[in-house]
Amino acid sequence: MSGKISQQPPFLLVNAVPYALLALPVAILMIVEDWTGGALLIDLGLFGLAAAWMLGMFTLRPGWWDRPRIMGVFVAGLLAITAVLVVRHPVFGLFTPAAFIYSFTVLRWPWRLLGVTAAAVLAGTAQASGVPGTDAFGLTLHVIIVAFNIVLMCACAWGLRLAEKEEERREQTLAELSETNRRLEASLAENAGLHAQLLAQAREAGVLDERQRMAREIHDTVAQGLTGIIAQLQAAEQMHEVPAPWARPFAAVKTLARDSLAEARRSVEALRPEPLETARLSDALTDVAEQWSKLHGPAVQVTTTGTVRPMTPEAEFALLRTAQEALANVAKHARATRVGLTLSYLENEVALDVRDDGEGFDPARLETGTAADGGPAPRSRDGGFGLTIMRQRVEGLAGTLQIESEPGAGTGISARIPLLPAGSRA
Repeated sequence: MSGKISQQPPFLLVNAVPYALLALPVAILMIVEDWTGGALLIDLGLFGLAAAWMLGMFTLRPGWWDRPRIMGVFVAGLLAITAVLVVRHPVFGLFTPAAFIYSFTVLRWPWRLLGVTAAAVLAGTAQASGVPGTDAFGLTLHVIIVAFNIVLMCACAWGLRLAEKEEERREQTLAELSETNRRLEASLAENAGLHAQLLAQAREAGVLDERQRMAREIHDTVAQGLTGIIAQLQAAEQMHEVPAPWARPFAAVKTLARDSLAEARRSVEALRPEPLETARLSDALTDVAEQWSKLHGPAVQVTTTGTVRPMTPEAEFALLRTAQEALANVAKHARATRVGLTLSYLENEVALDVRDDGEGFDPARLETGTAADGGPAPRSRDGGFGLTIMRQRVEGLAGTLQIESEPGAGTGISARIPLLPAGSRA
């Protein structure tokens, strides 16, 4: 794992100190050195080259500080210039800390270790310049001084690397904690949305149950009672001729009973869920599709197959809501040009299929809970809970909901609910 520069190096450290370190040995040499011939020009050229190299490659190029290769060339060039200066005048060992500064601040691991080692060799060579190298003791002492510099500075580099790794681990932990908090907030928002949807569904189911209860009560009491009265009146007419004085009130009673029975039946029908109040399921689906097409453009092809059979109001309501939710998802996300809706009356069940040729999505991500970037995925295509509520509504009636889709290949949603007698409860 290579180290990286996590932040810009301190400005004064890298833009002022190296020039001061270069100026110090130059000032010393100006005082003590007695230049002869062209030596002065050579040394002045080397001083200027070192200053120009730092100025042109680093100080005036802050945009290059985060570019490892350019910084590697910069440090290597500075080390080469420093080596020539140290060979010519060991007093330039005072300038070697500049090489350490740049190696520590702009080189990445493990190149930092190489730069520090080279700078340590130059510093040790300058320090050992006064040791005679003509005998074994002098050479040994020279090697010891250089080795000490290498070990000391490499140990500092390693310690700095450990500190950087610890900082990286801390930043990674903070990033993971932030991501965990984000996902927790998303989960809380998701749960709140699901809770709201479930409450809405419960209220909807409660209203539906109450309407159905009232419809059954009217059917089982008022309507049945009126039917019995009409039947008894008809039986009385067949058994005995109605006396003339009774004929008019008798006919009025029958008419009133029939009118009341018709009103009771209309009340039962009126309690059916919207928009099933005035239409059977296939007609209601056609109306929903037409309204959707007026709002969103593409015409919906509605097809009904098989022999129409009576269904429980709950089943009709569930299939109608499934169609509405599926079409809503198509409008929001699919960008489809063709949409088809098929209602199929099979032998033991009723199937509703909604298909489009839109963009599609990956249903597997609804199961794994991941998105394309590896983060959490929404519970449904609309970022809410449409598919979840749709599935719960259908499975609550012992049915099944299947979703077939893939990116770029459209989407198909199939809901199947078992057929039950119209008067039974799901």
